[in-house]
Amino acid sequence: MLAVSTAALSAPAAASATAAPAAEVWTEVGSDRADPLTESQGLTSVEVPANSPNRYTGIGTIPAELRLRGWNHVGDPDAHYDGHYIEPYQRDSGTTKMFRVQAPDGGWSEYEHTLSPGEALNNSWVAISPDGQWMLSGEYGTMSRLLVFPTPGVNPSTSPSADLPQAATVLLDRPVRDVQGCDFTGPTTLLCSSDDPEGALFGITKPLLQVDLSAAPSGTADVDGRVTALRQLPLRSACSGAFEVQGLDYDRRSGTLRVIVMSPGFCVLTDSMTYRFTRG
Repeated sequence: MLAVSTAALSAPAAASATAAPAAEVWTEVGSDRADPLTESQGLTSVEVPANSPNRYTGIGTIPAELRLRGWNHVGDPDAHYDGHYIEPYQRDSGTTKMFRVQAPDGGWSEYEHTLSPGEALNNSWVAISPDGQWMLSGEYGTMSRLLVFPTPGVNPSTSPSADLPQAATVLLDRPVRDVQGCDFTGPTTLLCSSDDPEGALFGITKPLLQVDLSAAPSGTADVDGRVTALRQLPLRSACSGAFEVQGLDYDRRSGTLRVIVMSPGFCVLTDSMTYRFTRG
């Protein structure tokens, strides 16, 4: 995920959050090479139709006609259990971001959102709530919030011909930096991948984060979110230099978490990986 020139402004941090469940332990169980063109930004598991392959995003998956209209970056996608699939898009300037939606029948539609005051242009990821009605999205940079939208194409209040409004906010109890992907593991729990290169926020760089919400998103009120760093994500390569943590996916059918980590320098072509984790 490349930061655009627009400054990423932080919303006020939540004053408090409800008590969170104990932080989970995620153990690495394997890895698969990640292609730098087509698997370098995000991924999601797809339940409908049955036996569908996992889907990935990267610079090579952006349709030419979208690129011609300026949509030159795609983030970490998500798919709902009913078969809707959503990709987040951004461009280098302007006042909107876009969510591209594929319906279960295969048809595509586009939903644009006009930036709220202080909202960054970055459109790094989407995470659809388990009930399907609400979609969380995040901005790149140091942030104390996540954004809540009605899920385009699923929530009946949405239409491709109307602006997609921000419905609410998740107010985090501590800042997060450069979140590249999030996914729900339950109605009030998210896992998120952070590309934080500094380590000052949690004592480790490139952390896997857990966000426990005070309530399931409803779109009618803000909710609090308690953030916990669970572990550092794997940083292994034949090359030295800066790794880039990208999107993640949680597959509820197998309980498998997958996170993309792109390798430094030339090794981005040879040993970038999608790492697999399970609880415990």
